Amino acid sequence: MPRFSYTGVDKTGKRVAAIEEANDEESLVSKLQSQGIVVVNVEVASAKDSERILANLKKTQTFTHSRVKLNDLVIFARQLATMLDAGVTLLKSLEVISQQVESRKLYATLSQVKNDLASGLSFSSALSKHPRVFSQFWVSLAEVGEASGTLPIIFERLAYYLEEKARFQSKIISALLYPMVLLFVCIAAVTFFAMKIIPNFVGIFKNFGVKLPFLTQIIISIFEFIRTKFFILLLIFSGIIYLIKWYTRTPAGKKQFEALLFKLPVFGSFFKVFIIERFTSQMSILVESGVPILYALEICQRMIANKTVEEVIGFLKNNVREGKLIADPMSRSGFFTPMVVQMVLIGEETGELGKMFKRVASFYQAYVETFLTRFTSLFEPFMIIIMGFVVGTIVISMFLPIFSLATLRGGG
Repeated sequence: MPRFSYTGVDKTGKRVAAIEEANDEESLVSKLQSQGIVVVNVEVASAKDSERILANLKKTQTFTHSRVKLNDLVIFARQLATMLDAGVTLLKSLEVISQQVESRKLYATLSQVKNDLASGLSFSSALSKHPRVFSQFWVSLAEVGEASGTLPIIFERLAYYLEEKARFQSKIISALLYPMVLLFVCIAAVTFFAMKIIPNFVGIFKNFGVKLPFLTQIIISIFEFIRTKFFILLLIFSGIIYLIKWYTRTPAGKKQFEALLFKLPVFGSFFKVFIIERFTSQMSILVESGVPILYALEICQRMIANKTVEEVIGFLKNNVREGKLIADPMSRSGFFTPMVVQMVLIGEETGELGKMFKRVASFYQAYVETFLTRFTSLFEPFMIIIMGFVVGTIVISMFLPIFSLATLRGGG
């Protein structure tokens, strides 16, 4: 099959250049267009063309950041899935993709993975040498894909999972961004009054010798204390935050903190649902990819980042190891909702466990998004009322002495 070199522009507007095999130029152009690439030029490739294109990519490659972000992994998984599905070898795919990454760390990692592959190491083993970039989740899926010969399908599922995860995180950040901005504005307004406005009014009141109303005395005392003891208060607050963080990193402290979160009114159920969504979404891709249920539970236990749920998953593992259905210990754990247990039970009975986990994850994703949307819509008027009350109280307390002074002068 002839090889063609091409240049084009992808969906993000980035210039791409590579070598691919195809029956003819028309079929290659159609294939690239289906992938969202606008083809600029296509010509028959030679060995020198391959070297020249890769050399040009290396020269024009720029890094926009150092660490590896979720979006970097999303793009990498999608590109690898596409190239493997097109019949490009794994080593060649990594070589081409590494010249397009924007993360300096990911570029260095992929370079080491390529060298390990060239030396005869398996793909999963090469990925396992970089746990800070590729978690056990990646390693296990790659191992299953290599063993079953379905690496393109596995990475297609992984790419979809990461894209959904990125979309979900983006919605959460967008929902929480506006409340955080309102909170920051409220704190900034109060700080501005404490540092600038109140001291000016205090000087005016002293010059006129007017007797201050009780509300004004309280507000002035509070802001005077904040202004004069600001750095001490900041130090105390930072110390408290540090101690809380330190304690919650200990096994006992982390477990107590999580128990407190789960018991919070309204938000407790939200945190629980959020954890269940993460667990079921991870289980869905692992089970659908052919990872044994016991091994899938072990991977999720490492990745869940929640001490309470780690113990729950450990309980599930022990029961599954004894030959029981996973739905039975899930119901007895007391952590999972009846709906989750019922869906998992149906999945086990019908042999569609992976699909059932996926449906549960989709349901709870929608629940979390709806909760955050409602929370944002309720938080906005609540914060406006609080800001109005705080600022209004400050303004009234500052103008009360002025009204008293005007009344006295009018009487005199």
